[in-house]
Amino acid sequence: MLQLSKSILAQPVMSLRTGGEVARAIAPIINPNNLKIEGFYCQDKFSKSYLILLSQDIRDVIPQGIAVNDHAVLTEPNELVRLKSLLDIAFDIMGKPVVTVSKKRIGKINDYAVEIETMYIQKIYVGQNLFKSFSGGQLGVDRNQIVEITDNKIIIQDLLKPEKSTAPASIPVAG
Repeated sequence: MLQLSKSILAQPVMSLRTGGEVARAIAPIINPNNLKIEGFYCQDKFSKSYLILLSQDIRDVIPQGIAVNDHAVLTEPNELVRLKSLLDIAFDIMGKPVVTVSKKRIGKINDYAVEIETMYIQKIYVGQNLFKSFSGGQLGVDRNQIVEITDNKIIIQDLLKPEKSTAPASIPVAG
């Protein structure tokens, strides 16, 4: 099931064992190579320190928050050796400019949709400039349309333009 980023960020992390909040999800840890959310930076409710919740430790995302087994699944960042390079990158997709392969500027990312089961970003939503937003609103881009992700921008396939009808005007039939 797809959920918008705004519905999983700044949500409480709920312990199934105690039934209460143990932390609050602050920001996602996104792998720019495959657009997978590897985990979340969380603020611990008890010590107020910043810990990491790995995506494989999430049991479910419910309206009340993110469900985990217990507080013990939250980890200190320095203990996650395999994620060190990813944590050092600190990749953030929000606000990244989106351009086409032919270098046409589309806009900036203002939201994305995540497949909760796999934690892969499936769609990005691009806010267009003021003029285009009056006529078309925001643009949804599927992950298979993304060609390249760099530090400065996201490159997508060229957009299809609606073709004008070239059908001849109707000709009255003599009868």
